[in-house]
Amino acid sequence: MIMETEYGRRRPARQHFLPPALRAPLEARTFREFGYLLLSLPISIVAFTWAIVMVSLSAGLLITFLGIPVLALGLVGCRALGALERGRARALLGVDVPAPQPVRGKSGMAWIGAVLKSGVSWRHLLYSVLHFPWAVFSFVVSLTLWVNGWGLLTYPLWYWVFPTYAGQDGMQLYGDGTHNFYLDSPFELTVTTLVGLVITLAVPWVIRALTYVDRGLLFGLLGPSRLEERVVELESDRGVVVDTSAADLRRIERDLHDGAQARLVALAMDLGLAKEKLTEDPHAAARMVDSAHGEVKVALQELRDLARGIHPAVLTDRGLDAALSSVASRCTVPVQVEVDLPGRPVPAIEGIAYFTVSELLQNVSKHSGASRAGVDVWRAQDRLMLQVTDNGRGGASAAGGSGLAGLAERLDAVDGILVVDSPPGGPTTVTAELPWRA
Repeated sequence: MIMETEYGRRRPARQHFLPPALRAPLEARTFREFGYLLLSLPISIVAFTWAIVMVSLSAGLLITFLGIPVLALGLVGCRALGALERGRARALLGVDVPAPQPVRGKSGMAWIGAVLKSGVSWRHLLYSVLHFPWAVFSFVVSLTLWVNGWGLLTYPLWYWVFPTYAGQDGMQLYGDGTHNFYLDSPFELTVTTLVGLVITLAVPWVIRALTYVDRGLLFGLLGPSRLEERVVELESDRGVVVDTSAADLRRIERDLHDGAQARLVALAMDLGLAKEKLTEDPHAAARMVDSAHGEVKVALQELRDLARGIHPAVLTDRGLDAALSSVASRCTVPVQVEVDLPGRPVPAIEGIAYFTVSELLQNVSKHSGASRAGVDVWRAQDRLMLQVTDNGRGGASAAGGSGLAGLAERLDAVDGILVVDSPPGGPTTVTAELPWRA
């Protein structure tokens, strides 16, 4: 069996001879999660005590001005304990809870006001209060099951302690003063061991279930809210859009300066020379005018190509079907285009879809080594779907630094997705998803 590593390299998966149910009690994950539950109790006691004391103290001092900064201090302390909890979860549970945005305030009063108005601060306070009873419950359940499971499983190894030091035949299961029942016979030792084995095998899954509740509390109360995540995402997308627009402007300026503008300057100089020779040498002037005419044609073609790269007229006039057919006709391999849309999306989405397919077909022409390709465009509920396939050599990747990575960033800026499926040897399928806005 082959598995992917986090760096994209393939390596053989580790072969286990025991099923998960039998190896779970000895796995490192079980010990880390059990340690997390044990540490939860003392930390939650500190957090609960801090939260209750500071809130009660601030409530008592609200009659004076001191109550407000005391409450802000209590919330800040809860946020600090929340940072400790996120670090503990990262180390023991392997859960990376993003840290919320820090409190911003230029002056002391502004900072106190920002702390009190921050929903993150109050969610940290709520976590400090709610996590305490859950920590007590999970601590008692996990420790009781762990100790009893391993104790009963290993009972045949240490039951001699009772007759040697306690003066009784074995572990007492029942006693009322006149009748006593001890676990001391071989059959009773065997049954005790089997019961301990069942409990020991079940403990890892109970611990795992308990930690899933902790994961929910961590993500729900100690992480950033959905609104904050969306704001951060939009800020990042805005940066991508600005960088992309700046790069496009630089490309257009470079193409104009190095291409059409240079040709037009040369054309003006040639026409000036032809004007001077018109009376002296009409034949030479005619040749120069003819050469200038050819330069005009080349300059016009470059301007058309540049305009097509900015926004083709066929896309504005006739939509994606005709525009993508035009792009496919310029590809170096035969391309079959199928567009099935109930209407036209907004121009911005339509333009992004056009340039996405255009860039993917350029990759097919330059890098794929394919003999044929296909383009499919359709609408799926509120999403515009684009799919470009080829039968080339494969191996395409959207890893950082590649053209596909830049394309994925552009799509992400409008809540789009790019998925690349390109195993070595091919075929390659690149699927793009855009929001449908009619």
